[in-house]
Amino acid sequence: MLVFWKQRLVYLATPKTGTTAVEAALEPLASVVIQRPPELKHTSVHRYWRFLAPYLELAADEDFMVVAVMREPIDWLGSWYRYRQRKTGVQSDRSTAGMSFNTFIEGYLSDPQPEFADVGRQSRFLVPEKGPGVDRLFRYDDMGSLVGFLEDRLDCEITLPRLNVSPAGSTDLDPALEVRLRQECAKDFALYESLRT
Repeated sequence: MLVFWKQRLVYLATPKTGTTAVEAALEPLASVVIQRPPELKHTSVHRYWRFLAPYLELAADEDFMVVAVMREPIDWLGSWYRYRQRKTGVQSDRSTAGMSFNTFIEGYLSDPQPEFADVGRQSRFLVPEKGPGVDRLFRYDDMGSLVGFLEDRLDCEITLPRLNVSPAGSTDLDPALEVRLRQECAKDFALYESLRT
C-alpha cells in the first residue's frame, strides 16, 4: 500500500496484480509505504476505510482518493496457482507443485478451502459489504491506464519493472469446471466486466 500525501492519493495493493512492480517504481515518491507483512501490504478496501482513512482524513482534513487494480479472475487464480508452484519459499501445505490447475480450482471452490487454494477473492478485497469502496479501479491487462493516471497525479514519468512474476505453467481449465467457477464467483466476474465500460 502506498500513500501520496500531497496528492491525497492511496494505492491499495490487490494481491497478484503487479503490486511489487508498482511499489518499486513509486516508493521514492510515496509519503507512506507499507510492504511488510503481507497482511498490511495487502490492506483491503474495507480495512482501509475502517482503520486508515479516518486517521488520514483527520490529519489532512480531507479524504484521499483510493485506487486499485483488478485482474481477470481466471488469470488471477492462474497467477496464484503458478506462484505456489515455485520450488522454494512456499510452505508445503500451500504448494501446488505437481498439481493440475483443475485440482487447484476444485480446491478453491471447496468449503472449507485447502491451504493451497485459500487465496481470497478480489471482490471481497475491493468491494466492502457496506461503506465506500475504491474511487478508481484499473484493469491489470491495461496497466498503461494506471500508469497514465499516476503520471498525471504524481507529475512524473513512470516505468514499471518486471518483478515477482509467477513462473510459467499450464492453466488449462476443464470447461465444466470453468462454468462452475464463473457461477460461484459471479461477483468477481461481474466486477471485472464492469471495468470494460
